Amino acid sequence: MTTAPLLEATGVAKNYGAVAALKNASLTLLPGEVHALMGANGAGKSTLVKILTGAIRNDGGRITVRGRPYVARTPADARRSGLVSVYQEPSLIPDLDVISNLRLTQTPVEPFREWVRELGVPDLDLRDLARDVPLAIQRVLDLARALAIAPDVMLLDEMTAALPANLAERVIDVVKRQSQTGRSVIFISHRFVEIAALCDRATVLRDGETVGVVDIAPGVEERIVELMLGAKIEKARRTRRDAGETAARAQGDTRIAVRNLRVGTKLQDVSFDLRNGEVAGVVALEGQGQDELFAALAGSTRPAAGTIEVDGRAARFAHPVDAVREGIAYVPGDRSEALAMKQSVRENIALPFSAAFASWGPINRRREGAKVQAAIERLQIDTRAQREVQRLSGGNQQKVTIARWIAADARTILCFDPTRGIDVRTKREIYKLLRELADQGKSILFYTSELEEIQLVCDRAIVIFGGKVVDILPVEIADEPALTRAAYGLPRETGAEPGIPTGGAQQGEAAP
Repeated sequence: MTTAPLLEATGVAKNYGAVAALKNASLTLLPGEVHALMGANGAGKSTLVKILTGAIRNDGGRITVRGRPYVARTPADARRSGLVSVYQEPSLIPDLDVISNLRLTQTPVEPFREWVRELGVPDLDLRDLARDVPLAIQRVLDLARALAIAPDVMLLDEMTAALPANLAERVIDVVKRQSQTGRSVIFISHRFVEIAALCDRATVLRDGETVGVVDIAPGVEERIVELMLGAKIEKARRTRRDAGETAARAQGDTRIAVRNLRVGTKLQDVSFDLRNGEVAGVVALEGQGQDELFAALAGSTRPAAGTIEVDGRAARFAHPVDAVREGIAYVPGDRSEALAMKQSVRENIALPFSAAFASWGPINRRREGAKVQAAIERLQIDTRAQREVQRLSGGNQQKVTIARWIAADARTILCFDPTRGIDVRTKREIYKLLRELADQGKSILFYTSELEEIQLVCDRAIVIFGGKVVDILPVEIADEPALTRAAYGLPRETGAEPGIPTGGAQQGEAAP
């Protein structure tokens, strides 16, 4: 590799209103280099990739390609400059066939066919609609489409996350050969084994800023984790949560038992128990199968293998209504998925009452109204703009989604990143509410993208990596550094307490 940079980004910034997605991000890419871009969830990796490939515009900083100023207003501009990205999610238009998708991006067909075969898909029919192509193959097609235009720089964002092992190996082999021909790759992955196998150097982002650049060598994982977390490591070591509170909290029988669950291509083999009277946290980096897990438990996706038991009985959910009948409620991070935005607060909270009637008959409006009002008061929902729930703040909208299931007396609540995008005060109210529900014997499964929330609300943390449960940590040691290590598939630090296999594992069951 020569020493003159092929691409150089300095001080790149991007704001979304008052939120700074990037503050001061820098990256230097050399010709023929495979360069890892690393950071915890929300560090700004995907934002930087989108800026470099013209999907969004930066608000500050300087970017050069081959020493010349570079500004990409669209992905087509980036492609003409020799930069192309394969994003986390497939970019094929579902209702068009594959050949039409190629025409949209002016991708040469024959090189595309050759790369598809090279990547392990020999029998693709270009007349197939994109929506009929399996997700893993769509990812391969996106990569083949990028390779077909022979870019100088490829930016691969979690390229292998949704791929089976055989296709992932093909991708890694192709990336290696690209670097040997002098082309460069920016590679985002949560898998240290892939970073070690492929990359020459790594740039680490934290809170939207570049905090270090390291050469890839044995043992570098520890240094990368330190850079990701910064002062949080020492702070966590000084303030580990007292185990007494957790030990004293009573928990009941197993409410939900998940055994060897497999859903789609991402969730591979997950087992754990959720008890009455506990808040169990789920920790996972993006794309590790947490979405599929919650979808299966909520009844919106059918598992390919494994079992779900509710109160000791096998449960099969063909529809979310089946889960609701078992007393399982789902609270999504995206409030728009759960709410009828043009309906009132009271109508939204009362929806389960209307849906509960299997036959014609009068609805007890007085009973319904009392339960709805009690839920509103308990969550302190601001109803001044209650004519349409879309007029409420994001925090109050999320309260409405939770209030609905409190009013319906759900026994289990699946909370998927419920505090995302809401203010600190409302977050604390939700933490307090979830703990109160657990104290009443409810069971809560709580996924969060903010790792510090685990010790604020949960009894233990179930960590998923590569579609499998890799650790279950008691809350007293589930601080951000410990969770980050586990989420990246790294072993616990020496001297850390042993994990709990499933929090209720049956006798003879193997630890994950």
